[in-house]
Amino acid sequence: MGGMDNLNEGKTFVEFRRKVRAAEVLSAAMEHLLKTLSFSGRISVVVQNGRVLKSGYEEGFFRQREAGSMLAGGTSAEV
Repeated sequence: MGGMDNLNEGKTFVEFRRKVRAAEVLSAAMEHLLKTLSFSGRISVVVQNGRVLKSGYEEGFFRQREAGSMLAGGTSAEV
C-alpha cells in the first residue's frame, strides 16, 4: 500500500510542477481581477505544509499609476 501512496504523491508533485511552469497558480477569479486592474507587479505567497502563511503584493505599482494619472490630468502629484 505504501508504494501506491508514493506513486500518487509523485503524480501530484509532477502536476504541481507543471502548473507552476505554465503559470496556472492563480484562480480564474484572481486572474480576472488582475486583468481588470491591469496589474503589473509581484504577488508573493508563503506556504508551509500546504497552508498559506503569508501573502502580499508590491505596492509601488499603484502609487506610480496614481501619480501618473494625476499628472496626466494636469493635477500636481505633490501635496
